[in-house]
Amino acid sequence: MQVKAYGKINLYLDILDRRADGFNNIETIFQTVNLHDTLTFEVRDRDLTMTCSDPSLENGDSNLVLCAAKLLQDRTGCDKGIHVHLEKRIPVAGGMAGGSVDAAATLRALNKLWNLELDDAALHECAAELGSDVPYCLIGGTVAATGRGEILEPINPLPETWFVLVQPPLGISAGEVYNHSALTRNEEKSINERTPSFTRALELLHEGRIADVMFNQMESAILTMHPELAELKTHMLNMGCAAAIVSGSGPTLVGFCENEPATEQVSGSLSEAPVRVVNSTVQSIMVD
Repeated sequence: MQVKAYGKINLYLDILDRRADGFNNIETIFQTVNLHDTLTFEVRDRDLTMTCSDPSLENGDSNLVLCAAKLLQDRTGCDKGIHVHLEKRIPVAGGMAGGSVDAAATLRALNKLWNLELDDAALHECAAELGSDVPYCLIGGTVAATGRGEILEPINPLPETWFVLVQPPLGISAGEVYNHSALTRNEEKSINERTPSFTRALELLHEGRIADVMFNQMESAILTMHPELAELKTHMLNMGCAAAIVSGSGPTLVGFCENEPATEQVSGSLSEAPVRVVNSTVQSIMVD
């Protein structure tokens, strides 16, 4: 079985209080884009193995793909194995949930290949154990998320929307960002389980005002740590992006453009880092 696993961006990301379990409560709007990894699955005996086109990516037991497979074995008692080849296109550690969507694709694929017949609730439970972004990656599209990112509410999908992705060669630790002194948190009181800011962002999205929605609370720390990202963001705005933010914990920058010609103008002006032009999609996992 061959599966395409599509990356995500955060159109909106707000950081609330720190939870007793050490995670942070967030409010976010996830959006899938048409940049994907490809995973090829071959059923084997009980062993779990993988290869990857990116030699920098760990292929051992700590890789989320193999973690997902091992979790399914443990939960179901399945005695089958798998070999996975991962063709990597989503930037590694780029704030686009590349590892998470690969894990989600593995859950979906092995549920079929191993004839496990787990329902969506059981898969969601497994996904939440693997990581905060994995439950979203099981479904994809345009989704409002709360909690630590695992409480999901699909919302009206975007019309075809264009983005410019720029990935500077930086390594940014999400833990370091969350603990940085420059990180501020939204202290608004929630009404009906949402802060007023999040409610307003969802209203703006419904009105089609994407540029006004785009926001990342983590930028206060990320741009302090890496002022070169602030310069790059300013350049993208000056060249034609209607809005630009860091995706997740970075370092990928996401520029929203009103149309495809604007993306070409912005992408053509960038030469110092890998640049991709992508558009919104409605699902994160596609079986060929």
